[in-house]
Amino acid sequence: MEIPSNDNAAAEAERALSTLAVNTDDVEALDTLAGAEVLVPVPDDADDETAGDPSAVALPVLERPGEEPLVPVFTSELRMAELLPSVSRYRLVPLGALASQWPSSDLSLTIDANSPHGLTLDSQGVRTLLARPHG
Repeated sequence: MEIPSNDNAAAEAERALSTLAVNTDDVEALDTLAGAEVLVPVPDDADDETAGDPSAVALPVLERPGEEPLVPVFTSELRMAELLPSVSRYRLVPLGALASQWPSSDLSLTIDANSPHGLTLDSQGVRTLLARPHG
């Protein structure tokens, strides 16, 4: 039995991130990224019921002294394992859907933080750059 892989989608998302590192206004790259599925680590304190509920996503929040709280997401298992090797569970979530429900509080999002093409956005940037209208 072959296990489905998101390798092609991850490669497209990484190319979009690389493009955005050079030109943050590239609409095609933003659209590609917003349409990509990202891996959202399931927090260690999330119970099994929450972790298994497809309608709820518990965001893993990293607290850093003197900075906004940060939610890490990743384009691939490899990227996630490089930064957070102890993560054993994650959810695959469309980034645009995640962005459209992003809280208005000061909560930043970082995509592939440990890679050369990593991107970090504040809460306003997440909602304005990655949230896409349905249809």
